[in-house]
Amino acid sequence: MTVVLVIVAAVAVLALLVGVHLYVWRRLVRDTTRSGPVRRIGAGVVVALGVSMVGALVLPKVFGPRGTEWIAWPGFVWMALLLYVVLALAVLEVPRLLALRTLRRRAGAAEQPADLPVAVPVAVGADADGDADTSEPPAAVAGTPWAPDRRLVLSRSVALLAAGTSLGTVGYGMSQALGAPRTVRVRIPIARLDPRLAGFRIAVVGDIHLGPLLGRAHTTRVVETINRTNPDLVAVVGDLADGTAGQLGGDAEPLRRLTSRHGSFFVTGNHDYMSGAADWVAELAELNVHTLANDRLEIARGGAAFDLAGVNDVTGKSHHDGPDFAKALADRDPSRPVVLLAHQPVQVDRAAKYDVDVQLSGHTHGGQMFPVQLMVKLDQPAVAGLHRVDDTMLYITRGAGFWGPPVRVGAPPEVTVVELSTR
Repeated sequence: MTVVLVIVAAVAVLALLVGVHLYVWRRLVRDTTRSGPVRRIGAGVVVALGVSMVGALVLPKVFGPRGTEWIAWPGFVWMALLLYVVLALAVLEVPRLLALRTLRRRAGAAEQPADLPVAVPVAVGADADGDADTSEPPAAVAGTPWAPDRRLVLSRSVALLAAGTSLGTVGYGMSQALGAPRTVRVRIPIARLDPRLAGFRIAVVGDIHLGPLLGRAHTTRVVETINRTNPDLVAVVGDLADGTAGQLGGDAEPLRRLTSRHGSFFVTGNHDYMSGAADWVAELAELNVHTLANDRLEIARGGAAFDLAGVNDVTGKSHHDGPDFAKALADRDPSRPVVLLAHQPVQVDRAAKYDVDVQLSGHTHGGQMFPVQLMVKLDQPAVAGLHRVDDTMLYITRGAGFWGPPVRVGAPPEVTVVELSTR
């Protein structure tokens, strides 16, 4: 039954991709060109881009992230362009149809009255007797409001506006995604926090997503951004990589240079389980990043302390390594506050039942590309920023990397400095 569902899902996705590409071909190629080589070349380009997108999704998983960059870059960039081209065309559909209707109405109004002589069209190159004629077509035929050239101008205008808007949006989004993450600072009040711990700073980073498009230079940017904040503790809240530790371990090596007073800690994300979570946990241990796998420890300063806990991602259930809140949070000192690291914000419902003061999460990328945020809200309690769920404060970082398209629109990459406060 599972195999059948996978096949059905694959066929449905393929049908959707074909349908979307046919729509784009129709609006950007067929409607803007006349039959001939230009139209054929345009169709070939659309097909090639569609194939590159499928290749970007499949080949890195089959052959590994290194060596497949040649297909990943064009495929993932086209994925973003396709999104914004389709959105732009959809917005322009109503104005386009209204303009076409106006042209048809004007063409009808310009028709000659029935009692007047009607000009008989004569083929270009021949006169009424069939002799050769090199004169231009009659103005009454070539200049009607519904002439083909006016429809072509309208179609090309719509195509240029949609293409220009999408290119500009994706270009801006790439400059955001491929740049250094910004630093965001947020203060979180904890009622039972000992005043001696007020001002304790946790640098939170998630969704680094090492893979075919992001490597060692990206990790270095992230580490340098974190170290400049001079944190007391570093929390890496999952989705480190889209590839195995054997493939990408060298790209993660700059994490060894993370500096903080109380160390660096990690919890698994859904992409980590797709990339061999156990090997990544071992690799991170070599880089002095400790994994909190359904575990907790005491963080002490100046005679006061709080608990730092971490639970595995919900995806771990299918790998017999799911979250265990009881193991991580039960039988602890109730007078001491607890900060929980959990990759997905949706885990806050369980955390609230265990009287967690603060949950730090990632996963959403802040939506990454507007208007994807609207879809994220269907699966998660919030998209980004600070929120309250019962008595638990939930903070969701937008993450430092990206998945798929190297594009961020309305959700710039970030490293967050969370400052614990008594009020």
